[in-house]
Amino acid sequence: MEGILVDFNPLTALGGGALIGLAATLLLAFDGRIAGVSGILGGLIGPRAGRGNKREIGWRTSFLVGLMAGVGVVILAGVDMSQVRLEAAWPALVIGGLLTGFGTGMGGGCTSGHGVCGLARFSKRSLSAVVVFMATAAAVVFLTRHVIGG
Repeated sequence: MEGILVDFNPLTALGGGALIGLAATLLLAFDGRIAGVSGILGGLIGPRAGRGNKREIGWRTSFLVGLMAGVGVVILAGVDMSQVRLEAAWPALVIGGLLTGFGTGMGGGCTSGHGVCGLARFSKRSLSAVVVFMATAAAVVFLTRHVIGG
């Protein structure tokens, strides 16, 4: 099997989903912001980044650092990460990242912003974006695994 290999555990998946939902809810409740990761990152490195507003930089940086620190928390909790492997070449990762960044800009958000936050707010725009995300993902997996043979 290709990609990230790890045994699926419904309890950890449920826990992870609940934490993502909690983080999105807290960000919306306390700061009125949508937890769209690409938008949060884009506010740090995009054309409008660092407009002199330290508060903007602070909450965005804190959110992203917390997102990455979650892996450390999982490891400290004793979860065995030895079976997690990423089986993709660096060029594929770079191209995939660039295409994802382009797509999130074109779609006005990412899966976290549209899929988690937008759907929870019953946004029709987010529903159509998620349908496009999922259909594209299914088509890419089908093409790479069954047509191209990747």
